[in-house]
Amino acid sequence: MHVISTHAYSNHMGFVPDMILHNSLLNMYVKCGRLDDARKVFDRMPERDVCSWTVVISGYAKQGPADEAMMLFQDMQGENLEANQFTFASLLSACASSASLDRGMEIHEHILRQGFHSDIVLATALIDMYTKCASIDNARKLFDKIDQHDKVSCNAMIAGYSQNGLVGEAFKLFHKMPQRDVFSWTSMIAGFALNGFVDDALKLFDKMPQRTVVSWNAMIAGLAQNGQVDKALHLFEQMPKRDAYSWTAMIAGYAQNGFVWEAYKLFEEMPQRQMVSWNSMLSGFAQNGLVEEALKLFQEMPQRDLVSWNAMIAGYAQNGHGEETLELFKQMELAGVRPDSKTFVAVLPVCANLAALGQGMEIHDKIKKSGLQSDILVTNALIDMYSKCGSIEKARRLFDKMHQPDVVSWTAMIAGYAMHGCVKEALKLFEEMNHTRISPNHVTLVSVLSACSHAGLVDEGYQYFTSMSDNYHIIPTIEHYRCMVDLLGRAGKLDEAKNFIDEMPIKPDAAVWSCLLGACRIHNNIELGKWVAEHVLKLEPNNAASYVLLSNMYAAAGRWGDVEKLRKKMKDKDIKKTPGCSWIEVDKTVHTFLVGNRSHPQFQKIYSELQRLSLEIKLAGYVPDTRFVLNDVKEEEKEHILWNHSEKLAIAFGLLNTPPGTTIRVIKNLRVCGDCHSAIKFISKIVSREIILRDVNHYHHFKDGRCSCGDYW
Repeated sequence: MHVISTHAYSNHMGFVPDMILHNSLLNMYVKCGRLDDARKVFDRMPERDVCSWTVVISGYAKQGPADEAMMLFQDMQGENLEANQFTFASLLSACASSASLDRGMEIHEHILRQGFHSDIVLATALIDMYTKCASIDNARKLFDKIDQHDKVSCNAMIAGYSQNGLVGEAFKLFHKMPQRDVFSWTSMIAGFALNGFVDDALKLFDKMPQRTVVSWNAMIAGLAQNGQVDKALHLFEQMPKRDAYSWTAMIAGYAQNGFVWEAYKLFEEMPQRQMVSWNSMLSGFAQNGLVEEALKLFQEMPQRDLVSWNAMIAGYAQNGHGEETLELFKQMELAGVRPDSKTFVAVLPVCANLAALGQGMEIHDKIKKSGLQSDILVTNALIDMYSKCGSIEKARRLFDKMHQPDVVSWTAMIAGYAMHGCVKEALKLFEEMNHTRISPNHVTLVSVLSACSHAGLVDEGYQYFTSMSDNYHIIPTIEHYRCMVDLLGRAGKLDEAKNFIDEMPIKPDAAVWSCLLGACRIHNNIELGKWVAEHVLKLEPNNAASYVLLSNMYAAAGRWGDVEKLRKKMKDKDIKKTPGCSWIEVDKTVHTFLVGNRSHPQFQKIYSELQRLSLEIKLAGYVPDTRFVLNDVKEEEKEHILWNHSEKLAIAFGLLNTPPGTTIRVIKNLRVCGDCHSAIKFISKIVSREIILRDVNHYHHFKDGRCSCGDYW
């Protein structure tokens, strides 16, 4: 504080600090976590030396955004200043924290050009960077070039092996070390525990010549993370001296294994709580679905940091509280807390689930300003968000800009194309993926099979399914079998789908049978549908969707007596049908519509708009399909019921509240009915608008009277 006062006083008196004082101020601000103040001083300096640049680069490397450290390095080169070992070490730390392998390799080239190839400190920093970027081969090559391995470089390599799952290699190196320090032992114990070899970790812990608090904590955390909470507690009670991290490791262990109230009891017993213990308890409540308890704790906290906000935001997001998540994100910014990659990765899926494109784009702008646009986890979340918000073109532009897309990137883009019915693009991208060093995983193949299903590509789907184990060494899971049943069922091959289920090597679950039941509904096969529904209800007696599908089939066939019997059975079992619900975002606000909704402030205008649309599309050739009305009423009443469907209400609202030509984007929680699908095609033509509807199965792009699904969904 004295230095800050001196800085203010010198500015007030008009003193011009020299280079040494400027650099001291920079160093002080960075160490105090006041990076913004450091940057202000740095930007105002009349001249800067390598020390000035290194201090600020180091600040951004440790406190973020890491991209800013790299941008400063480029500016530094523009001033013809050569970086020193400390500059490079900070830059490598930034690359490691953001898992930016390309930039790390670029820094490596600069180090070699400037003749620092034999510097042991930089060699160790490079090993750390390569291992954290999952480039273990490069790390090992570098390690092998070191003439004399010291404990620091060996420890970095052991930690690197462990982080990448090569615990055997880590132990070989540990065994060869002529001298081991506490960090060597602790790294190896943590490596065993991290990879699930808890017994080996315990054996090593027992042999350890000298234990520190850190090694005790590593062992306790390892046991707890692997579900051995009782052993962790026993060790915790034996511990000669506990610090805040010991208590926190035990609290986190309880919470991660579902013993959240035991964790809370320990939290209350804690002699002195630190921020890390508050955050662990907060995460424990949130991860176990106890959002109200998490919020209460969040409000009680004496102070909050970025981890606290992230835990609360992730808790809301993971438990389906989308609007509360976005509101909390706003509060976080108002509190002056800068979001990091974890924040954005938690918030973006909420925008995706709500199809809140406007808010998603606003968050994308914040990501650009924070310098996190090259973070692969953030980019993957953005691709997913744009895909699910109906903007597949923006998702593809982001994908094409990526330096090194990983399997999640490829899968997200393939899945996006599949959801939007862009089957050719999905399969073409999958073939491109096959020509890279990235191997598809089981989720990738689910997306590929889903693409085939949405387009009725039965032969192609069979080909991909049968080649999974041979070409990609992936054993089909229940999800892949589910996709195949869906593919066959949608194509009308109901008997083939039934035979496929009978021949499955694993027991079909309710979801597999439900796929076939849905196909029976599409193709109006009531008798098979009734038989399939019995299988679903044996596995899930309270599955409302199965009752509804079967009821819908009876209604479409005019078998109202059977409809009534099913409804009575549902009533007796207290099984409630999920009401149709649609969402639309206008001016960054999400509006919700239920079937027959009259509670919206604009409901009179909405119903007037629907009447107008009904008249116009009838003149254009639309004929109401009353088979999709599930009530035994007169035809006139059936038509009225059809125009109360939630997606029609949302579309009418969008037309009233957005400028002409604007794309309308709507989400529905159920499958769009045939009548709505037909009506929306006509609406898109008469209003000259693109209407994008995301239902529970598919994306429909309605434009000029046509739908992207080709009426196959």
